[in-house]
Order: sequence, then structure tokens, then C-alpha cells
Amino acid sequence: MQKVVIIGASSGMGLEVAKLFLDRGCRVGVAARREDRLEALKQLAPDRVVTAALDVTADDADQRLRDLIEELDGMDLFFYSSGIGKQNRTLTPDIELNTINTNAMGFARMIGEAYRYFAEQGKGHIAAITSIAGTKGLGPAPAYSATKALQNVYLQSLEQQAHARGLKIQFTDIRPGFVNTDLLKGDFRYPMMLKPDKVARRIVNAILNKRHVVVIDWKYAILTALWRRLPRVLWRHLKL
Repeated sequence: MQKVVIIGASSGMGLEVAKLFLDRGCRVGVAARREDRLEALKQLAPDRVVTAALDVTADDADQRLRDLIEELDGMDLFFYSSGIGKQNRTLTPDIELNTINTNAMGFARMIGEAYRYFAEQGKGHIAAITSIAGTKGLGPAPAYSATKALQNVYLQSLEQQAHARGLKIQFTDIRPGFVNTDLLKGDFRYPMMLKPDKVARRIVNAILNKRHVVVIDWKYAILTALWRRLPRVLWRHLKL
């Protein structure tokens, strides 16, 4: 029975993916800042779900992850779905710094600990939800866009390092477009919104097929391909 650890499973894509792995008969360890929000998930399969309170920005988050893995009696797949994102056209300091702390520092802290665990174990699979926002610098959300680019490159770097060290660690960088979850609720109406259940199925399929990078869905794959081809002189004049 595969053992899956999911960080950020109290809502959104983390919760949807956790349900799908439970449907596949996996043992699942789930973590979020508020452990009480994980109880509904635990009731779906009390004997196969382990919960933990974990804040990725806390200094003890890596140890809490290790404790969760131990309680689950091991880990085969580490799935990271934690993060924050806000538009910040006025560059409000708190928004920028909190985003960097969570999406950069927290990401590196958790992905790094999972990598070290799998290096000790000799094998494993790290999958993380990043974003299409890392493709280019997006003016409406500077810190969010920058941290997503960091996540893309960090995973790519670890993949290269693992290969050089002869470690059997798989990596899957999952880059969704706008998904209709609590993360994007607000006054702004996002275009081409995706349904969480469909995105979750695509995510699980990408992991099972050991995809290295997957953009969800086809519309966003075309959009990001066009973004990459736009020269900087044109990109800076786009009004997003």
C-alpha cells in the first residue's frame, strides 16, 4: 500500500488529491496549519489517514514532517500543495513578504526535507503544485510570480542533483492555470477558471505516469507557450 504525505490538505487541491489517493487504497498523511480542518478527511478512512498540525513557515516544520512520516510508517510520495497568492498592484509590503516567506522559504524547507528523507531511503517521488505564474514576471502579483518561478527552478535543480548523485527520486512539477478554489476568491474575476475535481484527476494521473512537468490544462499550455516567445520589450507593455 503506497504511503502518501500531503502538505496543505485542509482545502483546495490538496484536499481533492488526498481524496483520490484514498480512493486508490493508499495510506495518507495530511498536514495543515489547523489540524481540526483535516478531521472530515480522516473520517473518510480513519484507519488510513494520519493528521498533523504543520505551518510551513515555522522553524520546526521540517521536524513535524519527519514526525508525520514516522507516524505513517514511511513515505513513498510527497505531495506539496501549500501556498498563498494575492494580487498586489500597490506593492503592499506585508503581502509581498508573507508571500515570499510562505512560497519560497516554506517551499524550500518542506521540499528540502522530503528530498533528504528520500535520499536516505534510496528512492521516492516529490510532486508539487507550482503555477503557470512562474512562466513570466506578472505585474499584478510580483512576489507570487517570482516565488512560483523559484519553485519551478528549485525542482529542476533538485532533479538534476538527484540524477548526478544516482538517487532514484522522481519529480513532478504541476503548473495549473486558475483553479476555482478559496485561494482565488475575491473581487477579481479570473478568466478560464478550472474545476478542482478535474484538475485533481489530472494531477494524480501526471504523478502516476511520472511526468516531469505538466501544465493544466491545454488552454494554459498554449498560453504559456506564447508567453515564453514574447520578447521582453513587448512583455513590459502588456496590461494585465
